[in-house]
Amino acid sequence: MGLTAAQPRRALLAAAQAVLLAWDDEGGQRAGLAEAVASLRTALAGKPARTPRDPSAPRKSREGTKQQQVLDLLGRPEGATIAQIVEATGWQPHTVRGFFAGLKKRQGIAVEVAERVRQVGPGKDGAKGSYSIYRIADAG
Repeated sequence: MGLTAAQPRRALLAAAQAVLLAWDDEGGQRAGLAEAVASLRTALAGKPARTPRDPSAPRKSREGTKQQQVLDLLGRPEGATIAQIVEATGWQPHTVRGFFAGLKKRQGIAVEVAERVRQVGPGKDGAKGSYSIYRIADAG
């Protein structure tokens, strides 16, 4: 069987406790310190260190997420309406608009209004039928 998520954590905790016990040895001999440190190093080596991300570089989205779906819709040359994004993600319209604001703030991606379609006049739905088409500023 494979390790559960808690097992490496327990091993790391046990190794750290062994180091502290050996360090705090009342006899001042610090017997077993070398073995305890070696055990701690082994526990720490289980997970490779992450390479730090350049803070000036935009973040990369994970594949298959709702956020990636929205970016794909906005990246199309024809763009997308809020209604299309709501249908694709299941989000509320205010969540979509908030996501647009977060794209600019956190990822440096500007969303622009490509076209505003006004549905006003005889036989039209009025303001409720009006919509805007959004897209990523440098797309298309």
